[in-house]
Amino acid sequence: MSVSTKWIDIPAGKESFGAYLALPKGGKGPGIVIIQEIFGVNAHIRDVVEQYALDGYVAIAPDIFWRTAPRVELDYVGADRDRGIELMKKTDMSLVVEDIGATAAALRTLPECTGKVAAIGYCLGGRLAYLAAASGSVGPRSVDAAVSYYGGGIHTQLDLADKIKQPMLFHYGELDHGIPLDAVGQVKERFAGRDNAECHIYPGADHGFNCSVRASYNQKASALAHGRTLTFLAQNL
Repeated sequence: MSVSTKWIDIPAGKESFGAYLALPKGGKGPGIVIIQEIFGVNAHIRDVVEQYALDGYVAIAPDIFWRTAPRVELDYVGADRDRGIELMKKTDMSLVVEDIGATAAALRTLPECTGKVAAIGYCLGGRLAYLAAASGSVGPRSVDAAVSYYGGGIHTQLDLADKIKQPMLFHYGELDHGIPLDAVGQVKERFAGRDNAECHIYPGADHGFNCSVRASYNQKASALAHGRTLTFLAQNL
C-alpha cells in the first residue's frame, strides 16, 4: 500500500494555487512544506513529498511558479534548465514566501496534521525555507523549523539571521560551484554559537546531491542528509 496523494488548492487572496499533498499511512502526523527547485513540482519533488509521507509526515509541495507557469515540470539540463532560471528571475520571492505561509496555514487546518509544520527546501527552495523561517516564528502562517538543502544566496541575506528563532538546519555540498565554501563559511559564522542552527558540509558532494535523477546525485551524502533531517524533525516537531 502506498501513501495517498492528491493536488489541492491553496487560497491566495482572490485566487488560488495548486499544491501536491501526500498523507502518511498512519493517517496523522506533523506537517512539512516541501519547497521545489527551479524545475517545478516535477516527478522528483513529488517523490520527495511521498518519501516524507512514508516517514510519517503530512507533506505538501506548493507550486511556486503558479503566477507565470502553473504546474510547470522541467528537466535539469538544456532548454528546460534555462526556462527554470528565467521563471525564477520573473518570480517575486516575497510573494512566494507569502505562498509558503499560506501553505503552512492550510496544512495546519487539515485534520491529518497534528500541529507543528516545518519547511524543507532544495536549491531555490532552500533559500526560500530560510526566508520563510525569517518571516515570523509565531502564528498559523509560520514554520516551526526549517531545513535548507544547498540554498543559494543565503549568504547575501544574513541580515535576516536574527529573525530566525526556530530551529534551522543547513546542508551543503563541498564541491558546489554555485555556493562556494566561502559563502557557506559566512552562513556558518553568522549562526555560530547559536543553539537553534546546525550546518553540515558533505565531502565530495556537488549541487543537487539529493536528487537521484541528476548527474550530481550522491547516494552517501543524500542518505546522510536525509537521516540528519529526520532526526532534526523528530526533535523539533
